[in-house]
Amino acid sequence: MPTLAIALGALVLYLVAYHTYGRWLARRIFQLDPDRVPPSVELEDGNDYVPTSRGVVFGHHFTSIAGTGPIVGPALAVIWGWVPALLWVLFGSILIGAVHDFGSLVVSMRNRGQTVGDISGRMLAPRARILFLSILFLALTIVLAIFGLVIANVFKFYPASIFPCLVQIPIAVLIGLWLHRRGLSLTLPSLLALGVMYLSVALGDWGPLHAFNEALANWPVVTWCAVLLVYSYVASVLPVWVLLQPRDYINSLQLLSALGLVVVGLVVAALFGFGPERQALEIAAEPVRIGDTAPPGAPVLFPFLFVTIACGAISGFHCLVSSGTSSKQLKSEADAQFVGFGSMLTEGFLAVLVILACVAGLGLGIPEVVDGEKTGATLTGAEAYHARYASWQSAGGLAAKVGAFVDGAGNFIQALGLPGKFAVALMGVFVASFAATTLDSACRLQRYVTQELAAAVGIRPLTNKHAATIVAIVVAGVVAAIPGGPGMKPGTGGLLLWPLFGATNQLLGGLAFLVILFWMWRRGLPLWFVALPAAFMLVLPATAMLIQLFHGPGAWLTGEHPSYLLGAFGIATLALEAWILLEAFKAWPRAKGVLEPVALESPCRADRSAPGGPAC
Repeated sequence: MPTLAIALGALVLYLVAYHTYGRWLARRIFQLDPDRVPPSVELEDGNDYVPTSRGVVFGHHFTSIAGTGPIVGPALAVIWGWVPALLWVLFGSILIGAVHDFGSLVVSMRNRGQTVGDISGRMLAPRARILFLSILFLALTIVLAIFGLVIANVFKFYPASIFPCLVQIPIAVLIGLWLHRRGLSLTLPSLLALGVMYLSVALGDWGPLHAFNEALANWPVVTWCAVLLVYSYVASVLPVWVLLQPRDYINSLQLLSALGLVVVGLVVAALFGFGPERQALEIAAEPVRIGDTAPPGAPVLFPFLFVTIACGAISGFHCLVSSGTSSKQLKSEADAQFVGFGSMLTEGFLAVLVILACVAGLGLGIPEVVDGEKTGATLTGAEAYHARYASWQSAGGLAAKVGAFVDGAGNFIQALGLPGKFAVALMGVFVASFAATTLDSACRLQRYVTQELAAAVGIRPLTNKHAATIVAIVVAGVVAAIPGGPGMKPGTGGLLLWPLFGATNQLLGGLAFLVILFWMWRRGLPLWFVALPAAFMLVLPATAMLIQLFHGPGAWLTGEHPSYLLGAFGIATLALEAWILLEAFKAWPRAKGVLEPVALESPCRADRSAPGGPAC
């Protein structure tokens, strides 16, 4: 019953937070105005700026920000026990993550849909624009290099997920064409798309499709990475309504319904037991594992818990989605709370379910594995948890982190009487689909950043969307394809960068908070609820990265086996952050109450005949 109480308590907490804290931010602080003309209407171009209903934008936004981050982060962080991970997810997502995402979205909408990197040049100082955009370019290169390899590896772990993921692409194009015909209801095509996608999961590994999946699963990782980056190029340059937006929308239908199945399965297992023997659902992990009880090889909980769980609590990548794509699509400013604040809380709830799957779902039973071979025995309870979380090294691999969630969540779904094979396939599709939506959204965001950076430094050819996208995928492809170290195969370089992801993500969140802080400071708005998270997210990730660079035998630069690729990315990120903070320190005293040069907030109102609403 504690497992069920935690799940239901988290759900209630998020609903209360949305209708209290979120509403206060929307009405009293950001003063959302449904009559203000949004960028999607003012700058509508049918390609990037496309007025869209909030339900569709929510689907795009949620699947783009989530990715595999709220799965692999919490699935590893429970190695320190379930209590620290749960507390950071609950309070981090409400007090820090949701404020960050919501604030980034509003500031971007008030600046004609520009990214936070572009906006920073007016809020802080002109040099800050180039510095911030450079950090964004580094961060998105890491995301693109990693997530292509993540998807390739998920396909290898769970071949049955390949066909269902590929089927989503033609379905998305059909939905996009349907959406583009204004005035048509989405209800029927949404239900049909959801039915087809679940049918593809149920039958996707049947007969000839099994051979198809196995053949593609055997492709080299480098080949998969190249194919996925080419797909990302296409998704980036096409009008957003053709592929990116509808694919994220139908993915959200499947992913949210799959989450619903996990929740219902958890309830059934908690109330009625699991399997024929009615095994009780209990938390199999210790509340806290630190000090003498810490698992071998695990770093200290503070500060590493807060960078291990990035997505699910607070992630800087979200500011790019808020200010890069979602701000260009919302057709009403009033929808910003639902999309910005609501999506982050939904991701927080996903992270809670991941934690419960890993500390309670696993305990319902997993196969015993010795030296890579299944023995035929089944581990339950604390034995199952400790088999997966015996040490930092055994729990830290991608297969281990994804596998812990897939097995635990799969047990919840099996509690509904669904076959185990279907449950595992569905969770494999769940993970791969989340990663794919992050990949194609990240490529489009990198295209925006490259274009803005090229405009800032005067490289006109790269302001073209095709040229900018090609640069984005080529750089990411090179990083992903290089060997991760001496004797390692090509195609491991991107995964080598995975340790950078958490700290870089969190630093980016702190810098986004800095832009929001300056925007509010210039307008005389209250600052405390942004200033405290900003300080936390600037200091803590930098501390974690410094430890990773210089402390201990595994240090990237001074350890026994240094990694100069990780070290170079880490030093460059910290140096750019320090420079931006210096620019911010100099600009802060003279910015109070002074609107930034060339403020872009539109005075126009949707009702152009209304008082104070001149025509655009």
